[in-house]
Amino acid sequence: MKKIFITAAILTLGVCTFADTPKTKALKFTNPFGKSDYKSQQIKYEYQVQKDDLEYKKDNKIINRIPSGYMTEEEYQKQSEYKDPASIEYQVPKIEAQADFKYVPKPLYKVVKYNDPPGGTELALGKRLFLKRQINGQGIVDPQFMRMVYPAIYYYNDSASVASDLFVIPLNQQDNNLTRILKANVGQRNPEPILSTDKAIDNYAAFRTLTPVDFSADGSKLLAKEKLGSSEDGIWATKIYVYDFKTGKSYDLSAVRDAIMYYWKEYKGLNLIEKRWDIYPLGFDAGYPDRVVVQAYAYTGAVPVFLGTWSVDCYGEQSRVVSLNKNFAPKVSSNGYKIVKDGVEEYQTVVNEEKNMKKQDKVAEKQYKAQDKENVKQIKQDYKYQLRELKADYKDEYRDNKKLQTFAGSTEGTELEKMYHDYQVEQTQKDIEKLQKQIDKTQKRIDKQEQKIQKETDKTQQIMDLLVPQQDNTQTQTDGEEEFHIDIPEDGE
Repeated sequence: MKKIFITAAILTLGVCTFADTPKTKALKFTNPFGKSDYKSQQIKYEYQVQKDDLEYKKDNKIINRIPSGYMTEEEYQKQSEYKDPASIEYQVPKIEAQADFKYVPKPLYKVVKYNDPPGGTELALGKRLFLKRQINGQGIVDPQFMRMVYPAIYYYNDSASVASDLFVIPLNQQDNNLTRILKANVGQRNPEPILSTDKAIDNYAAFRTLTPVDFSADGSKLLAKEKLGSSEDGIWATKIYVYDFKTGKSYDLSAVRDAIMYYWKEYKGLNLIEKRWDIYPLGFDAGYPDRVVVQAYAYTGAVPVFLGTWSVDCYGEQSRVVSLNKNFAPKVSSNGYKIVKDGVEEYQTVVNEEKNMKKQDKVAEKQYKAQDKENVKQIKQDYKYQLRELKADYKDEYRDNKKLQTFAGSTEGTELEKMYHDYQVEQTQKDIEKLQKQIDKTQKRIDKQEQKIQKETDKTQQIMDLLVPQQDNTQTQTDGEEEFHIDIPEDGE
């Protein structure tokens, strides 16, 4: 018995010793890549990267349904691309009613003549210009409601001087006249001004402002005035210009000032150069649309002295006196338009509108939530479809690589290429047959649904067929008086 135990111990020791030999250790070693080669590992890695990328894009779309402001540099550059201001749609600004307010007056607007009374339009600058350094003046719309012209006034703090430009805003032709004007936005203006003043800042407290006076009757010309002066000692002179939209040129009508000075010096002995005087453009002559009417006054004392009513053609080539009678009322056309406030909406109208808006907001909120839910569902469906396509491509590539490795273990060279080519042709045919089976299966499902729909349609048609003959029979009995007649008693019988 003792010999048996000794023999077993020797055998056990021998087995353990053999297990620790280098040869045995080499037999225990396994490939760290497992059963897959390097190419298979690469295919798996690329598949996992593409899968993670799809999931990241899906999550990013869901999170950024409402833009959070956080974005990649590529997304920022894409959204920062230049957009034509003319292609941007602007909404009419609305006054937002606060939650603790029951009634907020809403202003109403109406379209009125701009140059009414003639020559009465002036810029109202005030302190707002000195605070904001730039303001926009009242705009004037042409008679055809095609364009708006407005002045932009600039204040230069270093020299306390003021300059101005005239810009044009094309109006949207799809809206009514009032909405066209309300939607006019400086973002849609033409980039270059049609008229500009001198912007030199060498004269302290000097101001040069442009003010639209009126359009011509056909809207092709604009009359504007430029006031030159100083904020310390008043206006020096007024110049007038006509801008022709057809030619894109402006004309200085200062010749009328020269004609006025020549007349009073030559015939009245009054040298206006030594006096303070100025002209006031009224607008285009109603009888002669190509001429501009102005009035002149001299400030030689407490009461201004009337220097006559004059006219000049649109190109500044011919000036003439119209009348020296201060009571003479020249006929001036008023062609341009502007908008003014026309009161406020009534209390009950605003209350009813508020109730309707609350109802609309609830409906819009429900629609938004439903649409948002549908968008999320669509994003997930797209992700599943793309993932399914990616997985199918991965399986095919992995399968083909494994088959190539199998061929490479048994042959090489041109024979290997031929075997792999034949395999690809055969496998492509199998894939086509498999896809055809899926198409047939889907078509059967569609046919089955169409059969159900047709059955329901047939049932509905049968019910309609049962009802129609009864109606025809009733109509026939009603039309045939000798077969069936109903006497309906009149009121009072």
